[in-house]
Amino acid sequence: MRIGNGYDIHRLVPGRPLILGGQCLPHPDGLGLDGHSDADVLVHALMDALLGALALGDIGKYFPPEDPRWKGADSLVLLEQVMALVRQRGWSVVNLDAVVVAERPKLKPHIPAMQAAIAQRLGLEADQVGVKATTNERLGAEGREEGISCHAVALLQRP
Repeated sequence: MRIGNGYDIHRLVPGRPLILGGQCLPHPDGLGLDGHSDADVLVHALMDALLGALALGDIGKYFPPEDPRWKGADSLVLLEQVMALVRQRGWSVVNLDAVVVAERPKLKPHIPAMQAAIAQRLGLEADQVGVKATTNERLGAEGREEGISCHAVALLQRP
C-alpha cells in the first residue's frame, strides 16, 4: 500500500468560472478561480496526492503552466491522465479523501455531484471518493475570500 497527500490553492478573481470537482458553481460575487487550466483546486490536490503516493512528482511536472496545451484545460481530463500513470505502474485506488477550504459559496449541496464526477472519471465507486468542505473561520487567505484551497489524501494498493 502507498499513501500520498496533495494540496492546492488558487486566487478568486472576477471573470473566471468557479470549477470545483468538475462542477461549475455559482459564486455569490461572481468570482472564479484563477489559473492556467480551469484551476480546479479539488482535482489538482487529488492529482498531487495520487502522484505523491508513487513518488512521481507533482502536476507541474506533467502539466506545466507555461505549456500552452494546458491553457483552460479541464482538470478532470488531466486527472484521467494521472490515473493512467497510476494504473500503468500496477496500482489501484483504495480511496481518495479531500477537504476544500472556502468561505463561500456553500459547497455541501454540490458535494455528491463532485464525488460522482471524480469517481466516474477514475472508474471508482462514489464511496471511494470522500469530499468535505469547511470554512477557515474568516482566517487567512481563504477566510478573507482571496482564494480557495484543498487538502487531499490518496491510498493506493497493488491488486
